[in-house]
Amino acid sequence: MVIRFKRRRILLALVLLLLCAWLLRRPASDRNWAEDQAVLSWAQIDGDLVRLHNIRNFTYCSLHEYTPGYYDKTFDLGQILNVCYVVEHFSDWKGAAHTLLTFEFKNGDAPGEREFLAVSVEIRKEKGETFSALKGLLRNYELMYVIADENDVIKLRTNYRKNPVYLFPVNATREQGKALFLDMIKRANKLRRRPEFYNTVTNTCTTNIVRHVNRMSPEHIPFNFRVLLPGYSGWLAYELGLLDKSLPFKQLKERSLITDRAQKYGDGDDFSQTIRTADKR
Repeated sequence: MVIRFKRRRILLALVLLLLCAWLLRRPASDRNWAEDQAVLSWAQIDGDLVRLHNIRNFTYCSLHEYTPGYYDKTFDLGQILNVCYVVEHFSDWKGAAHTLLTFEFKNGDAPGEREFLAVSVEIRKEKGETFSALKGLLRNYELMYVIADENDVIKLRTNYRKNPVYLFPVNATREQGKALFLDMIKRANKLRRRPEFYNTVTNTCTTNIVRHVNRMSPEHIPFNFRVLLPGYSGWLAYELGLLDKSLPFKQLKERSLITDRAQKYGDGDDFSQTIRTADKR
């Protein structure tokens, strides 16, 4: 009995030691990052003018071969026209998906033309690291906001990962789009100063989008299992009136699938405009 009691005490001590080590672990900004996530975007905000630094614009030859590229650009928040909600399915399990937002701006330098910018909340991988939902519960990944050209962040998913990607137009006024974009940019700046851990349940791509939307429109998106299973989040957004309800959801989803258009016309000069219009039924 004495030996068994000592073993239990030793086991309990080990569990407590591991728990303390886990709780004491702190997020960092100076790890050996994967090349595509080594550089953080950030912004200088002056009223409606936002000077974005390190907008990612990689050129891909294959899934793992690319030419890195970044640029800086000033955007006028008053020129936001539309917002789209993007859902990328990456597994046979329908609940598994990545979500992000894209913003459409008037091009002040070329009237009539449009500019598109994507904001994607992701794990910040270290070199050789891959995503695991279980590891994501255990403080293994930092969180980052990837601010990128659609020609990078969407084409990567449609043309090289070859995943089903849906581009849903969001029901939002210009003022709502402006508030949403600004809130996301401020969050990116905050993470640059103070890193956080990703968490598979509480701090993901979709839970962060929900928080941004709810700060703009309190309690607009209630807690729902489809936030935790983002493959179903388009359905939730439709039910809440955040997407166009003039069509049945099944038909809207069919019209919003852009993977075929991206693969067919991905080498054109205007990727963003083409995936929104070409061969659209």
